[in-house]
Amino acid sequence: MKRGEGEATTEDGAAPGHWDRDLRGVGKLAIDATTFITSLVEAMHRGIVRPFSGDHDGGVGGISGLVYGSVRGITRGVGLGVDAALKLLAPALRGVPDVRGRDSVQSIVNGVMGDYLRRSGNPLALDMQWRVNGQVLTMEPSSITRAFGQPGGRLLIMVHGLCMNDLRWQREVEGGTHDHGLALQRDLGFTPVYLRYNTGLHVSTNGQLLAQALATLAAAWPVPIESISIVTHSMGGLVARSACDQAERLGAPWRASLRRMVFIGTPHTGAPLERGGRWIEVVLGSTPYAAPLARLGRLRSDGITDLRYGSVSDADWQHGEHVEANVHPLPLPPDIACY
Repeated sequence: MKRGEGEATTEDGAAPGHWDRDLRGVGKLAIDATTFITSLVEAMHRGIVRPFSGDHDGGVGGISGLVYGSVRGITRGVGLGVDAALKLLAPALRGVPDVRGRDSVQSIVNGVMGDYLRRSGNPLALDMQWRVNGQVLTMEPSSITRAFGQPGGRLLIMVHGLCMNDLRWQREVEGGTHDHGLALQRDLGFTPVYLRYNTGLHVSTNGQLLAQALATLAAAWPVPIESISIVTHSMGGLVARSACDQAERLGAPWRASLRRMVFIGTPHTGAPLERGGRWIEVVLGSTPYAAPLARLGRLRSDGITDLRYGSVSDADWQHGEHVEANVHPLPLPPDIACY
């Protein structure tokens, strides 16, 4: 397969880097982290001075409160200055090639706090994309034809899991690289298209975005679609189920072409590890001295908290906290072969 159309290159033929965006994103995260830690220390200070006040998130007041407020104010001011400087530096950084492993680091950060990155407008936040051979696939019939050479009518959608990306369907083997999607193309005649998305968002949010992305892909596909199959890993299975449900309710045309879904390690009934994280948060919040530290437990993204009970619907989280009583179980679609 060829590189996606429209991919820019530097003079030496290497793909251009994202240093301007990455440095601004990391800078914003550093400023946010500093102000967060300052507020955390202030809350612990208050808990020690007034352990039985019942307010574990308030300030300390007086001169100490003024100091904490000044630290936060100075930090935000420095952040604005750094961001302005990086904007001026951006043109000089855009031609620098990316470092190896950048995609993996960005995907991990999005999995842990992708919801926050999106809300705060951080440049590190990932958008949902269709990709082929690690490159963005442009949604035009001519671009798709050039990317695949001879695209077939049997689409294979590859949906990765939490903190991962489309490149995680590959692994190094003796004599080269094994790609699960290409192996299924060789053995069964599918045409694999890989999804990359922000795994820190709510599963149902990503489900809605995937339903829309599949509609766009189907409309741009250059040959008639015979069938659509979806192979998923971990959280990707929940996202695919949510997309399938939303497409069915909206009558999306691509839903009628969906034939099979394969789930690898998908926590359909919830992930015990996420429930354990919630338990630790509750324990920390039960004592006045440790209560501020419970904020650290709440840093888990919306996507991670959805794994607690395998939530795939907006109704599971829109009307309150993630508790089992609020979960609306969604059965596997009866008209699709599920594995």
